[in-house]
Amino acid sequence: MAMDHFMEEVVVKQKNGFNKALYYLSWVIMIFSALIASMTLSMLFTNFNWFSLAIVLLSAGIAAYTFLFHDRLLTEYEYTFTNGALDFAEVYNNKTRKSLGSLNVRTNVESFGKVNSGSFHRYLNTPGIKRMNWFLNREAELYYFYFSKDSVKKMIIFEPSEQLVEYIKQYLPHGVYQVN
Repeated sequence: MAMDHFMEEVVVKQKNGFNKALYYLSWVIMIFSALIASMTLSMLFTNFNWFSLAIVLLSAGIAAYTFLFHDRLLTEYEYTFTNGALDFAEVYNNKTRKSLGSLNVRTNVESFGKVNSGSFHRYLNTPGIKRMNWFLNREAELYYFYFSKDSVKKMIIFEPSEQLVEYIKQYLPHGVYQVN
């Protein structure tokens, strides 16, 4: 009986201090904007003027926008490998998970290798290529997939562990893994 290959890994930003500081600052901005909107709104009921209305709309808009998008400051990527199929997801603040797509390594991949290889630069300069950066740490060992889907040339750049790379290599067709 053949052994199943399953691996799930989460990629987090190594130097995350700046993003965490921005995240906490976004809470301050959100609360401050909501307070300004509510205080100005109460004054607007007693004495209406257009300037106060503009302040209410602007501060309420800032509070709402910050509330909707502040979780994206703490982003992680999740790679799930199951017997030749690799699923990608983006996770915001360990709360919201957004599926980015799935890739069958056996049938769809035309090229796979390290980003610092010559083959990567060859494919990167292909006209009309759609590049998807699904990594967080530029200093990490990055890899790429090059494939065509719906007659569109695409490239995924991601940061797998060495064990995940070994699993991927087992399912790649002959000649797809590019060493240089």
